[in-house]
Amino acid sequence: MTDMLSRWRAGLSRTGKAALGRVASLLGATEITTQTWDDLETLLVQADLGIDTATSVLDSLKRLTRDRGLLRSEELNSALKAELRSRLDNPPALDFSAIPMVILLVGVNGSGKTTSAAKLGARFHAEGKTILFGAADTFRAAAVDQLQVWGDRLNVPVVAGAPESDPGAVAFNAVQSGLSRGVDVILIDTAGRLQTRFNLMEELRKVYRVVGKALAGAPHHIWLVLDATTGQNALEQARKFKEAVNVTGIILAKLDSSARGGMAFAIQHELGIPILFAGLGEKPEDLTPFDPDSFVDGILNS
Repeated sequence: MTDMLSRWRAGLSRTGKAALGRVASLLGATEITTQTWDDLETLLVQADLGIDTATSVLDSLKRLTRDRGLLRSEELNSALKAELRSRLDNPPALDFSAIPMVILLVGVNGSGKTTSAAKLGARFHAEGKTILFGAADTFRAAAVDQLQVWGDRLNVPVVAGAPESDPGAVAFNAVQSGLSRGVDVILIDTAGRLQTRFNLMEELRKVYRVVGKALAGAPHHIWLVLDATTGQNALEQARKFKEAVNVTGIILAKLDSSARGGMAFAIQHELGIPILFAGLGEKPEDLTPFDPDSFVDGILNS
């Protein structure tokens, strides 16, 4: 437990030195004034909670201040921590009852989908599950090569297609191959796409439908990989992808490289999508199940 907490604090060291990490110095031994609320609002917005979520947090803290008769800024520290924690759900336990369990990884260009697919494969493989990779990012040769490297390393089969071939066909073949091999988990990496490009999102919907034709009930999970360094733009990405393919979970990649990370609260507050994993470094084990308590501790530098 101590090692895990240390990993979170190390991974969030950049976040803890910025924005919310400055809360402790802001909330010193002074009286709570209008300036206190203005400064706190500025920090919350800078941390990428977004205006709506930041306003909601402040409203809750103001009510608590009135109800408890708080007078000193330092008394807001623990209240803010509790308020932020209350806005993050514990990630649900992963349901592996469907065999094979088909997971579709989606996201924009450069978000870290392929790396996350490889790390998830390594994690599930270490748990004793048999894996198959579907390299449906047919427009980026490096993505196929990366999955193939990991496939060779883990002795995991990789189903790929010719460059620029139909990604739906690759996804279909991956599911069919996984069924014939009797694997536990099929991880399908899709091509990155801008959430504002209608034709690309339609193509993703096609991949989603084709997977369902290959196996009734699939995909069982659609996980959106978000680059934590993109801040509030990640919220808009999540909204568009949820509309397109009913995203069931979030992977916050590159959280160790982000100086903010507050979009996690906005995603939960506005979209209600559970955050399942967080990327805290480059190593496979650094893609770790999301821990709301450690996350709040880390970003507050507490």
